[in-house]
Amino acid sequence: MDYAAAFLEQNRAFGEVIRSGDQSTPVPTCPGWTFKELFRHVGRGDRWAAQIITDRVEHYLDPRTVEGGKPPADPDEAIAWLHDGAQRLIDAVEQAGLDAPVWTFIGQRPAYWWIRRRLHEATVHRADAALALGAEYTVEPALAADAISEWLERVASQAGREGEPLPLEPGNTVHLHATDPGLGASGEWTIHADDGRITWLHEHGKGTVALRGTATDLMLAMVRRVPTADTGIAVFGDTAVWQNWLDHTPF
Repeated sequence: MDYAAAFLEQNRAFGEVIRSGDQSTPVPTCPGWTFKELFRHVGRGDRWAAQIITDRVEHYLDPRTVEGGKPPADPDEAIAWLHDGAQRLIDAVEQAGLDAPVWTFIGQRPAYWWIRRRLHEATVHRADAALALGAEYTVEPALAADAISEWLERVASQAGREGEPLPLEPGNTVHLHATDPGLGASGEWTIHADDGRITWLHEHGKGTVALRGTATDLMLAMVRRVPTADTGIAVFGDTAVWQNWLDHTPF
């Protein structure tokens, strides 16, 4: 997948949804936020990641200190600000080198990690905006599937930190199966709890609980944007295991 091209595409699509609403539009899937906060969060986040790479920041950077972190008041200028932030990140990664080690909130990673992270940030927050408007939301199955994989990579890196309970008890497994044609192994995931941490593989199999549906539905359910019951997902096995997973994974 060309993550940079997909990132720019999702960034543009996010901007179009935001433009079609009002700044005061509430975002139910991001409690307490309106379009104003959602838009600033996405646009500032891209610039935040770019500054981390450009300045070789080796620690957490307060997003409030990011250069140019507030969007202009003019709607057209604000959209241009959004798109410019995405391009800044791509330029920063190219200048640093795709594999240059940089700080991330899950430890040091290659610089291109940030493009994939920000791609899926835009993918999911576009869903937030579309759902707030009651608008149609579509995403390519391969992109939705990669968003699931990227989400699981982060959960696996962060779960159990600081003594927090794992979202999956030892001995239980979660299996996800995307029904979209052509995904192959990239459309199946089996999640385990092993030795105090979360692990997962692209594999076909049975789980203590198994979910079968489109990659988009699975993605939206996994990141708690849409209740599983409101999707076309079929759930098999112990639904309490799935609910526990949702209750103990990051928002």
